[in-house]
Amino acid sequence: MYRLTNPVKHYDWGSTTAIPAFLGRPADGRPVAEVWMGAHPSAPSTVKGRGLDELVLDDPSGLLGERVLARFGPRLPYLFKILGASRPLSLQVHPDLAQAAAGFAHDELSGLPAGDPARSYHDDQHKPEMLLAISRFEGLCGFRRPRQVLELLEPLEGELVDTIRCALQDTPTSDGMRAAFEAVLHARGRISAADIEVTVRGCEQQLAQGFGSQQAYGTVAALAHWYPGDPGAVASLLLNRFTLEPGETVFVGAGVVHAYLAGLGLEVMASSDNVLRAGLTTKKIDVDELLRVVDYADAPPVRPAVVPGEEGRPSVVRAPADEFAFALVAPTRTERGRATYLTQDGPRIVLCVEGTLALRTAEGSEVALTQGESVFVPHASGRIEARGEGRAVMVFVP
Repeated sequence: MYRLTNPVKHYDWGSTTAIPAFLGRPADGRPVAEVWMGAHPSAPSTVKGRGLDELVLDDPSGLLGERVLARFGPRLPYLFKILGASRPLSLQVHPDLAQAAAGFAHDELSGLPAGDPARSYHDDQHKPEMLLAISRFEGLCGFRRPRQVLELLEPLEGELVDTIRCALQDTPTSDGMRAAFEAVLHARGRISAADIEVTVRGCEQQLAQGFGSQQAYGTVAALAHWYPGDPGAVASLLLNRFTLEPGETVFVGAGVVHAYLAGLGLEVMASSDNVLRAGLTTKKIDVDELLRVVDYADAPPVRPAVVPGEEGRPSVVRAPADEFAFALVAPTRTERGRATYLTQDGPRIVLCVEGTLALRTAEGSEVALTQGESVFVPHASGRIEARGEGRAVMVFVP
């Protein structure tokens, strides 16, 4: 088993306190947005100074196992993150596998170097993702029903609102939602900040008077505070608002427009950095490419259920993705003390989220973890026993 040292991302939307407190480290005033656990080549975890991506390439069969190696090649197929947001992330969408492969090939031919912010695609992989809330977690995910959007727009004014309203009144279907969302994206640079402010003030009036959907109007006002003049604030009215309580999950598939708003969570995804942004950001917005990959179906956010484990086994949260699943490790009392047994197949990353745990292989190798510490468990380590009074979350390949 390999104890991990993990890279930290200081994006401006990060919380200055949430992740440092979770890791038991002093805050230094900088926003801490993410901690990456995995082998993504742009920011791999390290083991005694060596990148986990290098270790996987040195011994793909031993670290990944033949099943995972045959399915995904000599790479860790998932990326595990701690995410702490104190302000909204960008309004974004991820491509499917075919779209990612085509987009990456196009950007490679363009001659733009790897990591260039002008690129839309940084690799040839899709990026389905699942988030497990550690604290109360807020976000936007997927389109509302057109009729529901029209109800929210009824008391509001502004040129952009009128355009969205007309699109949905004429065609209250996914085609109408497509037209409405395209209008929002094309409003950037065309609709004035003053016009968007008219809509924002209307939302604030609804809030003050206690009318309508307080959560929806409050989201517009909050987004406009952070991103004044950005049409993405108005776009939030098109999207489902969700709240996760600690222990609850949400899954985001290809083409689903979403934005995380606030909270501390654990996020797992296919190992990719492909993000197409629609707003609420200073980064590149590729309108044409984004519109090509968006799924306009109206549907509530996908909330994967926790499947309780059999005696001595962890509970599991599966997503409609081949690359990853969560196991919720909480040792139960047995005749030999508190213990639980973890899956013996494939590459695993275990993060202690509370208290203290000890992980032991069948051969007797042991690693102790306290809250915030993580370890990579190779396939070759076989079945792992977890003991102690703490809790952990394990990512594995189902």
